[in-house]
Amino acid sequence: MRRASLKVPPTPAPDVRRRVPDESGSATVMMLAVIAASLTLTVSGLLLSSAVLASHRARTAADLAVLAAAGSLLRGEPPQAACQSAARVALANDGQVQQCVAYGQEAQISVVVISGVRGLGAATARSRAGPGPDVG
Repeated sequence: MRRASLKVPPTPAPDVRRRVPDESGSATVMMLAVIAASLTLTVSGLLLSSAVLASHRARTAADLAVLAAAGSLLRGEPPQAACQSAARVALANDGQVQQCVAYGQEAQISVVVISGVRGLGAATARSRAGPGPDVG
């Protein structure tokens, strides 16, 4: 008698290794995000500090310019000479006089200072000097 041979199909070997999602490179992406956020905050801080600096410079230039104009008025100089004196002082402080009103012993000045960063704009400040309202 002939023996019948049973052919059993080979079973695939069990996969010993489990497939884990590939996470290689995720730290690089995370570090790029942290660096981008840090750069954004740094640039924003620099722009803000430049705007604040321009504002302080404008206030300083306006205060000094109006004191120069008021001093000229107190010395008896005409209002035009007082405004010219204010313009020289403002220019020495990197500012430009926008408006100068001098009358009696009082002066009012408006000064503009250009920011150090291109495209940020300009800072404007106003100042007044002269005797108080109760001095006649």
